[in-house]
Amino acid sequence: MATDRAREFGLIPRAERTPGRERPKERTTPPAARRARLDQPQVKRRRWLPEYDPEAFGRTSEEIARFLGTGRFIIWMTVVIVIWVVWNTSAPMGLRFDQYPFIFLTLVLSLQASYAAPLILLAQNRQDDRDRVNLEQDREKNERSIADTEYLTREIAALRMGLGEVATRDWIRAEFQELIKEMEQRRVFQQESEERDR
Repeated sequence: MATDRAREFGLIPRAERTPGRERPKERTTPPAARRARLDQPQVKRRRWLPEYDPEAFGRTSEEIARFLGTGRFIIWMTVVIVIWVVWNTSAPMGLRFDQYPFIFLTLVLSLQASYAAPLILLAQNRQDDRDRVNLEQDREKNERSIADTEYLTREIAALRMGLGEVATRDWIRAEFQELIKEMEQRRVFQQESEERDR
């Protein structure tokens, strides 16, 4: 049964196939069964919406947000607005493109603000994600350093306890002095006992 199945899918070399038996015609599987197969690549579907790289879009939005937060942007925006207002108030009437209430200037500034706000929020979200990852890494480093410190503390305590049982020079001297005193006392006691025996 397994060999028949292997032959069916063409997994057995031609030399090992039984002669005279033709390879069965390939069956077409329905699309639902094709999707369930993990050993075959997924068929690429046509997309109606354009695809974009979210990382590239995020990097671009961060660069724009950084530029919007600089003094250079404020200076350039001020220069453009001053030139706009001066041109539309002092130029000849035929060359003015935005009359006194400056409705077109208001529209341009509101359009710039409506694009700047989401770009700044996107850059802040990316920065929050980076901060979250950095915080998690710092937390893991702190946990490792705490575990290392606890291990070293236990090792030092074990060494201190071990050193408490080690004979030091002063302790050995004291023991020798006690032994010498004890030997002298025994010698004196033996001399006295020998003198009494005589």
